[in-house]
Amino acid sequence: MSAPSYDTGPEHFQQFPSNRIIVIHPGSLYVRIGRASDLLPVKQLHCIARKRRPGGKIYRDPFVPPSVPKTKELIEELEECRLQISHTLQSCLQASGARRYATPPQQIAAFNRRSLGEPLGEGDPWPQVQCDIVVGDLVLDVDPELDYNVHFPFRRGDFNLHSEVGGSLSSVLNDLYTIWSSIIEYKLGIPLIELVKYRCVLLIPDIYSRSHLKYLTSLLLKDLGFGHCFLVQESVGATFGAGIGSACVVDIGDQKTAVSCVEDGISHKSTRLRMDYGAGDVCQALSWMFHKSAFPYKNWNENIPRDVFLMRNLYQDFCHVNLDVCGPQEKTFLVDHPGDIINRYTLQVGDECIISPLSLFYTDLLKITGQKMTKIQNRQLSDAEDPFDAEFLRDTGRKRETADPTANESQQLEGLNESQPTVNPDDDIVVDALEGVPGEVTLAPGQVLSLDAAILQSIDCCPNEELKRKMYSSILIVGGGVKVHGLNLWLQNKLALQIPYSYKTEQLEIVTSPKDIDPASTVWKGAAVMSCLESAIELWINQNEWNRYGLKILRERAPFIW
Repeated sequence: MSAPSYDTGPEHFQQFPSNRIIVIHPGSLYVRIGRASDLLPVKQLHCIARKRRPGGKIYRDPFVPPSVPKTKELIEELEECRLQISHTLQSCLQASGARRYATPPQQIAAFNRRSLGEPLGEGDPWPQVQCDIVVGDLVLDVDPELDYNVHFPFRRGDFNLHSEVGGSLSSVLNDLYTIWSSIIEYKLGIPLIELVKYRCVLLIPDIYSRSHLKYLTSLLLKDLGFGHCFLVQESVGATFGAGIGSACVVDIGDQKTAVSCVEDGISHKSTRLRMDYGAGDVCQALSWMFHKSAFPYKNWNENIPRDVFLMRNLYQDFCHVNLDVCGPQEKTFLVDHPGDIINRYTLQVGDECIISPLSLFYTDLLKITGQKMTKIQNRQLSDAEDPFDAEFLRDTGRKRETADPTANESQQLEGLNESQPTVNPDDDIVVDALEGVPGEVTLAPGQVLSLDAAILQSIDCCPNEELKRKMYSSILIVGGGVKVHGLNLWLQNKLALQIPYSYKTEQLEIVTSPKDIDPASTVWKGAAVMSCLESAIELWINQNEWNRYGLKILRERAPFIW
């Protein structure tokens, strides 16, 4: 059977204007969409509120990973982990050489109990919602008392599939279509009917399901109607955004932390890890510690979206890993919810603001949102739609035994079926490069890796010593969860103590804000840069090719090992 010949018409070999390339980076909390020519993408909550049918089932996805019931055993574990981090901090020195000290939570709680809200006036009323469907940031303007269901189509870095209403694959894809098309039409000002003249780059997780990629490509080319598209793994986008050829990429998102070693635009499959924790889980750990110390805003509730975003803002504004800051600090914050009085509170904080981000290294504290898991690469089942995938090559890519040049075709075919065929080393290279079809396998609960352990394991899985040296000298941290002052220095010190002796000669460098780009937008920016390169011209898949060849063309053109 001869390989299909794909369309390589003139549109594949000419530069395409960057203002007609749309880059989409979906996440569990936010989606970023913009033209490749834009400095920054449009950032919106990656969620949708749909008006409930009369008598319909109620379903509301949470705006933060929900905390689990606090059993006596869980509280003991959380408290033990908090004390462990606190004792570690007390053994550290300040820049002046003085030993750090911690203020007991009881002392801070005594202050916070006396702190009462200071009324500043009436807040605005809830906006009037007339639509049956509300998308993006506007979902926060929907009164929780109204009969709307709320859905986030991504969770923990993958499709949010569940057995409740709106949790089917078709529902998730429908939500993605509605959210993305709304942002493209109303935020970017591009009529959907014009998308056939546009191209799209979609960022995908490093660990992915091939069937999901098939549905996403159909969503872009058939449903949204883009003229062309291609897919890029997030870690590869990060290296392009940072302008770094090779790096161990650590992507700390809201609900997942992914690690992958990238060399010259290729993510090595054996190095990919994804942990079920991110900034949202750290926020919940911070909330638990704040409430231990008598958080003065007594009505805080993780089921109220505005309260969740209040806590997220406190995490961003107050949290740090600066060992020179110790003792109680007084902070103020506003509670401004529609339909309620605006109140200003004074809050006294101690080491909670350091301990919560350090939960990325002491992951028992993240059990506040339940048991965590680590996902790694694994082979997937063969897809009937793609007969030339890696499984086919594994089964048939054997070197025939050396045959007489005069032997006829039937003799050569018999040679293929002999029990111990001779293998050509070159064939081995081809098959091995393809055989690890990306998938995922869930490890047992409790096997979650801390941030430093995940980086060390990922680098240790690199295929050769030279690559390991490269990775230790270039660690790139991206994602919205990394915006904590001093976190990179703590990570650097933790890694320096654990790097194998033979690699200690390498200069350990951790990059967090390359080219002064917001770490949350580095991945998006990288895909925008990549889409404009001359080498990207042959990656584009057009509508006709997709309709004709389907998954096969995706495997042929994908800029990653299928």
